[in-house]
Amino acid sequence: MSIEGKAKEAAGYVKEELHEHGKSPESQKKAQEGRDLRNEGRVEDGKPPKPSQPGTGR
Repeated sequence: MSIEGKAKEAAGYVKEELHEHGKSPESQKKAQEGRDLRNEGRVEDGKPPKPSQPGTGR
């Protein structure tokens, strides 16, 4: 597990959580950027990407 991968995953999670409930297109775009960053970090660490939004239980 790389430190860089863990940092990307954590930063992406925080960015997604901050913007996921916003109604504006800009907020939704930032939430998607966070998801992409989170998944990029997971892939670097050899984990599968998470396709669902956090908190959905899927």
